[in-house]
Amino acid sequence: MTQKVAVLGTGKIGEALLSGMIRGGWAPADLLVTARRPERAEELRTRHGVSPVTNAEAAKNADTLILTVKPQDMGTLLDELAPHIPAGRLIISGAAGIPTSFFEERLAEGTPVVRVMTNTPALVDEAMSVISAGSHATAEHLAHAEEIFGAVGKTLRVPESQQDACTALSGSGPAYFFYLVEAMTDAGILLGLPRDKAHDLIVQSAIGAAIMLRDSGEHPVKLRENVTSPAGTTINAIRELENHGVRAALIAALEAARDRSRELASGNS
Repeated sequence: MTQKVAVLGTGKIGEALLSGMIRGGWAPADLLVTARRPERAEELRTRHGVSPVTNAEAAKNADTLILTVKPQDMGTLLDELAPHIPAGRLIISGAAGIPTSFFEERLAEGTPVVRVMTNTPALVDEAMSVISAGSHATAEHLAHAEEIFGAVGKTLRVPESQQDACTALSGSGPAYFFYLVEAMTDAGILLGLPRDKAHDLIVQSAIGAAIMLRDSGEHPVKLRENVTSPAGTTINAIRELENHGVRAALIAALEAARDRSRELASGNS
């Protein structure tokens, strides 16, 4: 907790991480931030008590740098940072699709890099953050990344070769659920319910189902079967989902997300 941590390119996820770290015991005085717009930097200072700095100052003064800029901006940021990053400085990347080798090739020999894919539920301390080590990152570096991202949810270590798949499942995952809720709300309106009532019914059902999946230890097939009585309403709905290829469409969608993550790694913006 006595180390200085800098968040570079502090957007919504970066700010959620800062807020979670402060709640978890980090002193605001030990947290540095950079932002593209001066008014955004001042907003972060006012709201959280952290210190806005330039990218170069962050590189010189922080023990850990968390890079949260967009993938297409990462090369430019590294060009700016490279002359100022001392050997041994821990780099944590939150950019989708960019491998740790991208950073290792542009920074000093032996620089430890940890790759993290988190998601937007970090805003409510329910993130799923997937963590992978670069070739120079140690178990201590991974534990430090887990300590930071554990402040806003759960963490999971995976080999870096699995990161693109994790990006497709959990990095983009919240959007799929929001999309499903949107569609179900429209269905509720079609069936005669006011939008607000349809929304409340669906959201609470989603929360309850998620908690059952997390806490029951049951396979999702078993939980679905518990709702699906013979010749009942649920099996009729499931039949229509199967007839319309929803399962196949989901698999294809996640494959597309994984492939896009790979494209980002290859520099295709």
